Amino acid sequence: MTSATLVAVTLLFPLQARAQGSNGLSDLFGSIFSGQSPSPAQPAPGPGGVQPWSGEDGASGHPLMTAAAIRGAAANFDNCIASMWPDAARRNVTQENFQRFTTGLTPELRIMDLLDSQPEFTKSIWDYLDILVNDNRLAKGKEILARYKAQFDATEKAYGVDRYIIAAIWGIESNYSTQIGDRSVLQSTATLACIGRRQAYFKDEFLSALEILNRGDLRPEQMRGSWAGAFGPTQFMPTAFKRFAVDADGDGRRDVVDDPADLIASTANNLKKDGWQSGASWGYEVVVPQGFDFMLADRAKAMTIAQWEKLGITRATGQPFPHPADKAYLLTPAGAAGPGFLMLQNFRVIMKYNPAEAYALAIGHFADRLRGGQPFVQPWPRQERELSRAERLELQQLLAQRGFYKSTSDGQFGGQTRDALRNFQASIGAPADGFASSDMLERLRRR
Repeated sequence: MTSATLVAVTLLFPLQARAQGSNGLSDLFGSIFSGQSPSPAQPAPGPGGVQPWSGEDGASGHPLMTAAAIRGAAANFDNCIASMWPDAARRNVTQENFQRFTTGLTPELRIMDLLDSQPEFTKSIWDYLDILVNDNRLAKGKEILARYKAQFDATEKAYGVDRYIIAAIWGIESNYSTQIGDRSVLQSTATLACIGRRQAYFKDEFLSALEILNRGDLRPEQMRGSWAGAFGPTQFMPTAFKRFAVDADGDGRRDVVDDPADLIASTANNLKKDGWQSGASWGYEVVVPQGFDFMLADRAKAMTIAQWEKLGITRATGQPFPHPADKAYLLTPAGAAGPGFLMLQNFRVIMKYNPAEAYALAIGHFADRLRGGQPFVQPWPRQERELSRAERLELQQLLAQRGFYKSTSDGQFGGQTRDALRNFQASIGAPADGFASSDMLERLRRR
């Protein structure tokens, strides 16, 4: 599977990052990094190996995710689809094609379980990087770069986007087209447009999918992908396809599935329109000195690299920074015990492709490795383990009891939880790095 329901590193990754972002990775990171809760038990696969819907209420507690609401919406599915004809007509979809592409559509209710799944356990960022940036994927990436050199050359000239970044996205999103996903984009987006808690969002995706088919860019059998509707080797959502897909070879079709020229150029066009800076790096691995104020490790606190140097930040390789006037923010994904990174504008652009810092770090690092760069210099704190969902929930509750956390305790970590943890760490004289370790949980329990 290649799309993301849940993203792995609890303190870094928003839920359903790509399904809510510009493109759409919707199952990959969940399947790799989140062990699903063992209850309720999932039913055995039905005919053809298709997993049926559990029949249970969704974990979000949303009124549209109750079992009764899901069954009711499923019973009204045909009417829901038919009601979208006027909207499709306004998008210049012909009535003939609307009937052609929607006749026989049925909802896949298993998607409701995926939409509302919650991780019981998560993987660490170092495990994440180990899985996605490995020797086998690097070898495949170098083969792709050689095989499509002409297309990468033309794309770099036209868009000014680094070929290694495009190759890295291709490799991490679909392992170079070998793990694209096998669900019908029409069925998935139609299901989500008519059932569940994201109907408005996915109605636009469904109608955009109809536009793509109506125009003739792709055939229905090409539009297969994730449960959230992402498709193709670099996982475009239908709305993102409309914004960014290009016909690079002039054949009249924007084929981001089977045409390497269109795929490479469309991915580059996406990055370019999101603000990619030609010839610039995504960031640098850095050494954070002892006694550093980790309250400065915040995406909102960008400074020039020269200013970071004055605070004692140095490159892990020992080399000088090439552009001291560049602005960057400091990321410390494993806290004070792990490596630091100064992140530049292009890192933020990668995050527009998938709004998760760990994803963007994997893309940037994989691109550097494809270019011939070396692994990260500094070790990760591999002795640390990720907290379970029950432990994350307990940590939030303890922070709330002690007056540091004001939001809902749900076991899902975001900026508010990280800030609360930092303030607690500062109150006990620990490095305020916001890293949720088992040791920090134990300290909270003792206070």
